[in-house]
Amino acid sequence: MAATTQQQRLTLEEFLALPEREPALEYEAGEIAPKVAPQGQHSALQSELIERINRFARPARRAWAFPELRVTVGEASRVPDIAVYRWERIPRTGQGEIANQFREPPDVVIEIVSPDQSVAALVRRCLAFLADGVQVAALVDPADRSVLLFRRGQEPRALRGDDVLEFGEALPGFQLPVRALFAVLDLG
Repeated sequence: MAATTQQQRLTLEEFLALPEREPALEYEAGEIAPKVAPQGQHSALQSELIERINRFARPARRAWAFPELRVTVGEASRVPDIAVYRWERIPRTGQGEIANQFREPPDVVIEIVSPDQSVAALVRRCLAFLADGVQVAALVDPADRSVLLFRRGQEPRALRGDDVLEFGEALPGFQLPVRALFAVLDLG
Protein backbone atom coordinates (compact mmCIF):
# COMPACT_ATOMS: atom_id res chain seq x y z
CA MET A 1 0.00 0.00 0.00
CA ALA A 2 1.59 3.26 -1.03
CA ALA A 3 1.25 6.40 1.06
CA THR A 4 -0.90 9.00 -0.59
CA THR A 5 0.01 12.57 -1.37
CA GLN A 6 -2.23 15.45 -0.43
CA GLN A 7 -3.65 15.41 -3.98
CA GLN A 8 -4.63 11.74 -3.61
CA ARG A 9 -7.41 11.71 -1.04
CA LEU A 10 -9.10 8.41 -0.32
CA THR A 11 -12.33 7.74 1.45
CA LEU A 12 -12.21 5.50 4.52
CA GLU A 13 -13.72 2.61 2.56
CA GLU A 14 -11.17 3.03 -0.26
CA PHE A 15 -8.40 3.06 2.34
CA LEU A 16 -9.73 -0.12 3.98
CA ALA A 17 -9.83 -1.87 0.58
CA LEU A 18 -6.08 -1.39 0.13
CA PRO A 19 -3.82 -4.32 1.05
CA GLU A 20 -2.11 -4.14 4.44
CA ARG A 21 1.59 -3.35 4.58
CA GLU A 22 4.42 -2.97 7.08
CA PRO A 23 4.60 -0.59 8.77
CA ALA A 24 0.84 -0.29 8.93
CA LEU A 25 -0.80 2.81 7.55
CA GLU A 26 -3.40 4.73 9.51
CA TYR A 27 -6.26 6.88 8.24
CA GLU A 28 -7.76 9.92 9.90
CA ALA A 29 -9.75 12.80 8.41
CA GLY A 30 -8.74 11.83 4.88
CA GLU A 31 -5.03 11.76 5.74
CA ILE A 32 -2.90 8.63 5.55
CA ALA A 33 0.26 8.25 7.62
CA PRO A 34 2.54 5.30 8.42
CA LYS A 35 2.58 3.98 11.98
CA VAL A 36 5.95 4.46 13.65
CA ALA A 37 7.85 1.16 13.84
CA PRO A 38 8.50 0.12 17.44
CA GLN A 39 12.01 -0.10 18.85
CA GLY A 40 13.49 -2.07 21.76
CA GLN A 41 12.02 -0.41 24.86
CA HIS A 42 8.68 0.10 23.12
CA SER A 43 8.49 -3.60 22.17
CA ALA A 44 9.51 -4.77 25.65
CA LEU A 45 6.86 -2.61 27.34
CA GLN A 46 4.21 -3.62 24.80
CA SER A 47 4.98 -7.30 25.31
CA GLU A 48 4.97 -6.97 29.12
CA LEU A 49 1.64 -5.12 29.19
CA ILE A 50 -0.05 -7.57 26.83
CA GLU A 51 1.25 -10.55 28.79
CA ARG A 52 0.16 -9.16 32.17
CA ILE A 53 -3.27 -8.04 30.99
CA ASN A 54 -3.97 -11.33 29.21
CA ARG A 55 -2.66 -13.44 32.12
CA PHE A 56 -5.10 -11.57 34.38
CA ALA A 57 -8.07 -11.31 32.01
CA ARG A 58 -8.19 -14.13 29.45
CA PRO A 59 -8.48 -17.22 31.71
CA ALA A 60 -11.54 -15.72 33.40
CA ARG A 61 -12.87 -14.39 30.06
CA ARG A 62 -12.80 -10.82 31.34
CA ALA A 63 -10.96 -9.22 28.42
CA TRP A 64 -8.34 -9.70 25.71
CA ALA A 65 -5.40 -7.40 24.93
CA PHE A 66 -4.44 -7.30 21.24
CA PRO A 67 -1.15 -5.94 19.84
CA GLU A 68 -1.16 -3.66 16.80
CA LEU A 69 -4.84 -4.30 15.98
CA ARG A 70 -6.51 -2.20 13.29
CA VAL A 71 -9.51 -0.46 14.84
CA THR A 72 -11.89 1.44 12.57
CA VAL A 73 -14.31 3.78 14.32
CA GLY A 74 -16.11 6.75 12.80
CA GLU A 75 -13.91 8.26 10.10
CA ALA A 76 -10.62 6.91 11.45
CA SER A 77 -8.74 3.63 11.08
CA ARG A 78 -5.88 3.45 13.57
CA VAL A 79 -3.53 0.77 14.84
CA PRO A 80 -2.99 1.37 18.58
CA ASP A 81 -0.04 -0.32 20.24
CA ILE A 82 -2.46 -2.25 22.47
CA ALA A 83 -6.24 -2.49 22.22
CA VAL A 84 -8.11 -4.14 25.11
CA TYR A 85 -11.69 -5.37 24.66
CA ARG A 86 -13.85 -6.68 27.47
CA TRP A 87 -14.73 -10.27 26.62
CA GLU A 88 -18.39 -9.65 25.81
CA ARG A 89 -17.42 -6.79 23.45
CA ILE A 90 -14.86 -8.66 21.32
CA PRO A 91 -16.20 -8.48 17.73
CA ARG A 92 -17.32 -11.91 16.56
CA THR A 93 -18.35 -13.63 13.35
CA GLY A 94 -21.76 -15.29 13.00
CA GLN A 95 -20.04 -18.54 14.06
CA GLY A 96 -18.81 -17.02 17.32
CA GLU A 97 -15.17 -16.67 16.25
CA ILE A 98 -13.07 -13.52 16.58
CA ALA A 99 -13.90 -11.19 13.71
CA ASN A 100 -11.22 -9.86 11.39
CA GLN A 101 -12.55 -6.33 11.27
CA PHE A 102 -12.95 -4.42 14.52
CA ARG A 103 -15.41 -1.57 14.00
CA GLU A 104 -16.21 -0.86 17.65
CA PRO A 105 -13.92 1.12 19.95
CA PRO A 106 -11.79 -0.83 22.41
CA ASP A 107 -12.44 -0.41 26.12
CA VAL A 108 -8.78 0.47 26.73
CA VAL A 109 -6.10 1.76 24.37
CA ILE A 110 -2.43 1.88 25.29
CA GLU A 111 0.11 3.89 23.30
CA ILE A 112 3.84 3.70 23.98
CA VAL A 113 6.16 6.56 23.07
CA SER A 114 8.92 5.61 20.63
CA PRO A 115 12.06 7.67 20.05
CA ASP A 116 11.40 10.62 17.73
CA GLN A 117 7.65 10.48 18.41
CA SER A 118 5.90 13.61 19.58
CA VAL A 119 4.41 13.17 23.05
CA ALA A 120 1.96 16.00 22.28
CA ALA A 121 0.78 14.17 19.13
CA LEU A 122 0.27 11.00 21.18
CA VAL A 123 -1.70 12.95 23.80
CA ARG A 124 -3.96 14.22 20.99
CA ARG A 125 -4.26 10.63 19.74
CA CYS A 126 -5.33 9.41 23.20
CA LEU A 127 -7.93 12.19 23.37
CA ALA A 128 -9.19 11.23 19.90
CA PHE A 129 -9.61 7.63 21.07
CA LEU A 130 -11.68 8.86 24.03
CA ALA A 131 -13.82 10.96 21.68
CA ASP A 132 -14.40 7.81 19.61
CA GLY A 133 -15.76 5.89 22.61
CA VAL A 134 -12.72 4.35 24.30
CA GLN A 135 -13.19 4.36 28.11
CA VAL A 136 -9.52 4.61 29.11
CA ALA A 137 -6.37 5.55 27.18
CA ALA A 138 -2.87 5.21 28.62
CA LEU A 139 0.26 6.84 27.27
CA VAL A 140 3.41 5.03 28.39
CA ASP A 141 6.62 7.08 28.23
CA PRO A 142 9.80 5.00 28.66
CA ALA A 143 12.10 8.03 28.74
CA ASP A 144 10.16 9.58 31.64
CA ARG A 145 9.22 6.24 33.28
CA SER A 146 5.66 7.50 33.53
CA VAL A 147 2.15 6.67 32.38
CA LEU A 148 -0.37 9.37 31.55
CA LEU A 149 -3.87 7.99 32.12
CA PHE A 150 -6.89 9.45 30.33
CA ARG A 151 -10.50 8.68 31.26
CA ARG A 152 -13.60 10.10 29.65
CA GLY A 153 -14.90 13.06 31.61
CA GLN A 154 -11.83 13.31 33.88
CA GLU A 155 -8.56 15.22 33.92
CA PRO A 156 -5.50 13.20 32.79
CA ARG A 157 -3.54 11.64 35.64
CA ALA A 158 0.24 11.16 35.65
CA LEU A 159 1.47 7.93 37.25
CA ARG A 160 5.06 7.21 38.32
CA GLY A 161 7.01 4.98 40.69
CA ASP A 162 4.72 3.26 43.18
CA ASP A 163 1.51 4.62 41.59
CA VAL A 164 -0.71 1.82 40.33
CA LEU A 165 -1.94 1.53 36.77
CA GLU A 166 -5.55 0.37 36.75
CA PHE A 167 -8.36 0.72 34.24
CA GLY A 168 -11.43 0.90 36.50
CA GLU A 169 -14.66 -0.50 35.04
CA ALA A 170 -12.95 -1.08 31.69
CA LEU A 171 -10.97 -3.92 33.32
CA PRO A 172 -12.03 -4.30 36.97
CA GLY A 173 -9.40 -5.73 39.30
CA PHE A 174 -6.36 -5.27 37.08
CA GLN A 175 -3.52 -3.48 38.85
CA LEU A 176 0.10 -2.94 37.91
CA PRO A 177 2.54 -0.74 39.81
CA VAL A 178 4.23 1.62 37.34
CA ARG A 179 7.63 0.73 38.81
CA ALA A 180 6.97 -2.96 38.04
CA LEU A 181 6.05 -2.16 34.45
CA PHE A 182 9.29 -0.28 33.80
CA ALA A 183 11.36 -2.93 35.64
CA VAL A 184 11.11 -5.02 32.46
CA LEU A 185 13.60 -2.63 30.84
CA ASP A 186 16.34 -3.44 33.37
CA LEU A 187 18.40 -6.41 32.20
CA GLY A 188 20.89 -6.14 35.07
